[in-house]
Amino acid sequence: MRSTGYIWDASFGWWDTGASPLMPSDHRLGIAPHTHHVAHPDTKRRAHELIEVTGLLDHLQRLRIVPAQEEDVLRVHEAHYVERVKRESDLNGGDCGDTVSPFGRGAFDLAMKGAGAAITMLRAVLDGSIKNGYALIHPPGHHAEPAGGRGFCMFNNGAVCAEYAVKKLGFKKVAIVDLDVHHGNGAEKIFWSRSDVLTISVHQDRCFPTDSGFAEARGVGNGLGYKGVQHPPLWRHCRKLILNIPLPPGSGNGAYDYTLKTIVTPALLAYRPEVIIVASGLDPNIMDPLARQCVTADGFVSITKQMMDVAHQLGHDRLVYLQEGIETLAGVTTLKDDPYEHILCPQHGSNLESWQKDAVDSLTSHLDALSPKNHRSPRL
Repeated sequence: MRSTGYIWDASFGWWDTGASPLMPSDHRLGIAPHTHHVAHPDTKRRAHELIEVTGLLDHLQRLRIVPAQEEDVLRVHEAHYVERVKRESDLNGGDCGDTVSPFGRGAFDLAMKGAGAAITMLRAVLDGSIKNGYALIHPPGHHAEPAGGRGFCMFNNGAVCAEYAVKKLGFKKVAIVDLDVHHGNGAEKIFWSRSDVLTISVHQDRCFPTDSGFAEARGVGNGLGYKGVQHPPLWRHCRKLILNIPLPPGSGNGAYDYTLKTIVTPALLAYRPEVIIVASGLDPNIMDPLARQCVTADGFVSITKQMMDVAHQLGHDRLVYLQEGIETLAGVTTLKDDPYEHILCPQHGSNLESWQKDAVDSLTSHLDALSPKNHRSPRL
């Protein structure tokens, strides 16, 4: 048995983003048509080709996708939104909700297949046919919120996966670790008042969305609670299950390594989820056009190893990687020696700088609320 599962479907590469670079083309505004939208699926097709031509595919367990059912996405998205994108998909396409997330005819079926890929990988990990898995999905999902899509995302694949684990499979604790360079606003909003899903987002500070991702955002109601118990609002000794880690622009391998060791791993070990779902963005890479972080191929290898290590420390090894942002493949490979290493590694960003360390250290106090030793039951 191959221990790592893999999902890619050629139809993901058929997602139609239209002829615009980001905003819809409009000669009156000076926005010219373009052959590729910034979130065109071509980068993920190329990622799959790299996996195949380097021989890595021979070491992976290829899984066949079972598309999600509407009830699966309706657990996290409002019915009016699901009905709208389904209707527009049957016609000529539309936009997920923020004017920069276009989709073409038939997109609804592709998005349901993407959400289904997340569930398929989860079920394979849980039934023991694989130890962990990587789903190369398009469209991405982590910006999608209950009432609408955002940031190139239609349905929130990670949230659909987590809610399936909780509501369908009966899991008591699930963790979503969002490593995309942009804030995981979707899962935060979906699970804001929940205590059965811990959401951790490591992202560039105020990159996108600029109105969320702040360290002070910790959740309300049950999201501030413990073991699913609704606590009185005056009770202050409770676990806070929204954890945002906004890193300053320019953070690279050293800053990410320090963040995982100092905050992410301790948080997961304190919460002890039954499965870890990783919203895996490759866009913190130093060559990405939509962010200003400096992670190289070696950095991504280190991040993945640390996530595997913490899953092993939890005693179950259950790790589900779902691909999110991958706006460019330049500078990113985990398949062979990095051909860009001689160019990228000498640049600043690989080492942990003092100002980056200070930014991470300022957030460690948030771990106190996650520790069971600091929990005191309320007097009801």
